[in-house]
Amino acid sequence: MRQIILDTETTGLSWERGNRVVEIGCVEFVERRPTGRTYHQYIKPDCDFEAGAQEVTGLSLERLANEPPMEQVVEAFLEFIRGAELIIHNAAFDVGFLNNELSICGAQYGKLADHVTGIEDSLLMARQRFPGQRNSLDALCKRLGVDNSHRQLHGALLDAQILGEVYIALTSGQEEIGFGDPAATAAQESAQVSVQVDLSAPRPRVVVPAAELAAHQARLEKLRKKAGKCVWDLIDPPVAAAAEA
Repeated sequence: MRQIILDTETTGLSWERGNRVVEIGCVEFVERRPTGRTYHQYIKPDCDFEAGAQEVTGLSLERLANEPPMEQVVEAFLEFIRGAELIIHNAAFDVGFLNNELSICGAQYGKLADHVTGIEDSLLMARQRFPGQRNSLDALCKRLGVDNSHRQLHGALLDAQILGEVYIALTSGQEEIGFGDPAATAAQESAQVSVQVDLSAPRPRVVVPAAELAAHQARLEKLRKKAGKCVWDLIDPPVAAAAEA
């Protein structure tokens, strides 16, 4: 499976207000491993930076004055991503900007989704795995143990490389366990231990102290305020009642 980790930098936060893409960075993955192929392009916009955007990226109109406009690089960009699945953090932002750029270049280019097999939003994935927590790229690096100490400014290629590591950490699972490997399966089967359980024996009853229940409820209330909901609320009332008995 071919995937492209993609990031952009822009002159501001909204393409609807006329902001443009000034940098695109892509990293190619095949079968969840980087191939070493990348696409990186600075782009000369036809508008100024909004307040704050220049400080975030370290770019300026003077720095981009000799770079090509999007119309001159659109073919090379689409060729690099064509037929791959895109992995983007906060995909709605980047996709909105890139769709706008394609429309400026010409109706023949259609939408970004027309050129790829799918678009995966790593921000939505992170929110599902870590509800109620900060899920910015920097926060995920800290939580998942990804080194981003060299990230002083936002840069499209650097952020795409970091996002690639974050994505693998977010989605690591079956293939890292050794499923499908005959040698690993045989080793697991030989290591299995048979355990006899007496099902007629009385079951132990766990009583949760009132102080722990109160702390638990306080924690759930914080999650509800931050995330708007809490997965614990999905537990059937009889099960919750039994736990509180």
